[in-house]
Amino acid sequence: MPPIDPLRIWERVHGHLGWLAAIALVHPAIVLRRTKRKAHLSVALSVGIVSAVFGIGCAIYTGYREKLRQHIFIEARPIGYLFERKEHLAFGAVMLAWAGAMAYLGATRLEGETRESLRRASHWAFVAAAVLTIVTASFGIVIAAFKSF
Repeated sequence: MPPIDPLRIWERVHGHLGWLAAIALVHPAIVLRRTKRKAHLSVALSVGIVSAVFGIGCAIYTGYREKLRQHIFIEARPIGYLFERKEHLAFGAVMLAWAGAMAYLGATRLEGETRESLRRASHWAFVAAAVLTIVTASFGIVIAAFKSF
């Protein structure tokens, strides 16, 4: 029996946590629809999960580049480009989640119209981050079904 490649394990962890991140980002998107509601834990956990998944993806990227990228592009160029888009969408999702968290945090310290505007911005940032994460995770399934470690 050949030894198990640690990259294979981390790839699976990354994929499963990616779907958890997508689900987690939907929660603050829903909760923050009402600008009076508190969502400290929801915001913190969703941003933490999506950041951890992004970190794992960054950690396994070198292995992907060395072992899989060229083969994927040779065998199926559209799948290779799908992976490239996946990277960009993931980065956008993380940045939007953090922007939503910063807007939410800023809103907790203010009153009036500025507070309401920041809460709305936070809500829409989490909506966009959730959508991008769902698309990213879906792309990941297609790519992993085609070729993995």
